[in-house]
Amino acid sequence: MDIPRMGVPEKLAERMSMAEQHEYLRNRFSRRTMIRGGAVTLGAVAGGAFVPGATAVAAAATPADSPAAATVDGSLVAPFGRHLAFGSDPRTEITVSWQVPVAVKKPFIRIGAQPWDLSRKIEAEVRTLYTPAGVGASGNHTQYYVHAKLTHLKPGRTYYYGAGHQGFDPAEPHLLGTLGTFTTAPAGQEPFTFTAFGDEGVSYHGLANNSLLLGQNPAFHLHAGDIAYADPSGSGQTSDTGFDSRIWDQFLAQTESVAKSVPWMPAYGNHDMEAWYSPNGYGGEEARWTLPDNGPDAKNLPGVYTFVYGNTAIISLDANDISFEIPANLGISGGTQTTWLETQLKKYRASDDIDFVVVFFHHCAYCTSTSHASEGGVRQEWVPLFEKYTVDLVINGHNHQYERTDVIKAGAVTKKLPIGGTAYTETDGVVYVTAGAAGRSLYAFSAPLSYEGHENEVESVSSFINVKGGKQNETVAWSRVRYLDYSFLRVDVTPAAKGRTTTLTVRGIAESGDQVDHFTVARKAK
Repeated sequence: MDIPRMGVPEKLAERMSMAEQHEYLRNRFSRRTMIRGGAVTLGAVAGGAFVPGATAVAAAATPADSPAAATVDGSLVAPFGRHLAFGSDPRTEITVSWQVPVAVKKPFIRIGAQPWDLSRKIEAEVRTLYTPAGVGASGNHTQYYVHAKLTHLKPGRTYYYGAGHQGFDPAEPHLLGTLGTFTTAPAGQEPFTFTAFGDEGVSYHGLANNSLLLGQNPAFHLHAGDIAYADPSGSGQTSDTGFDSRIWDQFLAQTESVAKSVPWMPAYGNHDMEAWYSPNGYGGEEARWTLPDNGPDAKNLPGVYTFVYGNTAIISLDANDISFEIPANLGISGGTQTTWLETQLKKYRASDDIDFVVVFFHHCAYCTSTSHASEGGVRQEWVPLFEKYTVDLVINGHNHQYERTDVIKAGAVTKKLPIGGTAYTETDGVVYVTAGAAGRSLYAFSAPLSYEGHENEVESVSSFINVKGGKQNETVAWSRVRYLDYSFLRVDVTPAAKGRTTTLTVRGIAESGDQVDHFTVARKAK
């Protein structure tokens, strides 16, 4: 096999497998790119943070025609890890993101209404993330994340797209198999489904849940924090052990089967605070994701945003900002996140086009897990707002299990919500679901399990809440469903004519495909 001049030397290539050649190219060009390209350099601070013996450099945008993007024959490099995200308006805005294993020249995306008509070509942006040896478990490692933000799309339209770069054009007949699709939100109100979970990481169970997600045909997916677990310690400190930036390569490859066609919308959890990347440990996340930039402070809180799909408003929050349990980023917003949240809730409740409001974030408002249980900061800062503006559903992760509450207001049960029951949040209160069993090792309950087909009602459950200064024991009556195996949420939204009942039906679905919970939230349509 002839090896191009910029590839593996011919004599060396004869003794190497393809995997070894790939690793050779990765190591050789990632290191040289960092030195020659000028985007980020060893010992630089730009976007990074000094740590003993090493520096991590994050989210440096690389111009498409810079030397840093011109070092490898592009025909030898294929995009991977494709993932979509909505812009502020899901009807007209989508960002397509992907990775390349080494630097490439002039990345782009092709898009069209048919797979044979990809004439529209849009330049993409490269964000280079460099993690040197000395930061966690891996050696020198450079990751190249590519993003193409698409605007002025037509509502309710399915588009075909292909990720490419110089030397790799997805419009070529032999590369049509690399194409993906996405569908923008409809202009009006139509029935739709979305899915949600938290705490996936890289595992067989995560892969199994992803396979089931596709079968639900969701319009989008919510990931309630603790995404890849590249930082397994999760305290948000540079003293965390075991950090390995390469886990993100595995995670994005694992989720690509879903995320290449379903917008994957994350909130950030404690394991997503990677302290080696500034600011606030989110520099790595900013390299990997392009999320709606309509939050209160995109620099400090890149995972805080909102979007509207049909008659439903979705709000993503960053509970690291108010966590007493894991305080690495406690108070980073200076209160602006809570102020922004109330502004959004007030706006959505005043809108004639929005019936349901769903909020998702990582740390649990109400959970009886023996590991993390409930977060006092959430109850102090946000729960009063959820009740004031009658939020219809709150989705959390953090605790690796499935738990669902009765209807709660002011810390007490206002209405028991049995499996199959209906809650009227306008008058009853708020329902909270912990859906943190996406793939990481499971936690435990102190009370007996109780789920669909195996109900075991108890009067109260002993638990605790994380408060400033430590843990505070509590005995609660709101724990309705407790299931301890891998699972996710499916939510079906059914609009209705004005004055009639519109519904949001929530189902807990196990990795086995069994339904472990279901209930309905109902409102009068505006």
